[in-house]
Parts: sequence; structure tokens; C-alpha cells
Amino acid sequence: MAQKTDAQVTIGGRTYTLSGYESEEYLQEIAAYLNSKIEQMQADRDFQKIPLEMRNVLLQLNISDDCHKARREAEKQAALAQERMQEIADLKHEIVALQMKMEAMQN
Repeated sequence: MAQKTDAQVTIGGRTYTLSGYESEEYLQEIAAYLNSKIEQMQADRDFQKIPLEMRNVLLQLNISDDCHKARREAEKQAALAQERMQEIADLKHEIVALQMKMEAMQN
């Protein structure tokens, strides 16, 4: 089992200790991603007028949207890779069949 890691990160100007089985670099990367999302939303002046609870829900929705889109894209790429692998297998079979035909013709 991997060793547990503790990392001090700053999110939204506050320092937190995150613990997990990922590397400290990964935990810092996640905190940086969250900070960038917070900064993006805070750049919108209308966002500042919304109550804090609603801002948190909007932030969560925004991050969930990113996650869902990334998962959907990963699934799309995996399906495409599977199609390509099937095409390669089909081409290999075709090559073998053609090689067998050529050998038969030569004999």
C-alpha cells in the first residue's frame, strides 16, 4: 500500500493540510486547479453579488461540469482507440490472407 502524504496547500487564501495517498505535487496541483476556478468565478462582478452558499454551489457545479466533460472525452477517446485497434486487427488479418494467397499463387 502507498504511503500517506500530508501537504500544506493554500485554497482561496486559507491554508489547509491535505492528506492522501497521492504525491504532494498532485495535491498541490489539485489545490492550484481549485484556486484557478475560484479566481475565474471571482473575476465576474455579478458573482460577487450572489450569496456565499450559492457561490459555493456554482463553484461545485462548475468543477463537476469540468469533471463530467473530461470523463466524457476520455470515454470518447477510449472508444476511438478501441475502433482503431479493431481496424488494425482487421488489416493484419487481411495482410495474412493476402500473404497466404500470394504463397498459394507462387506454388
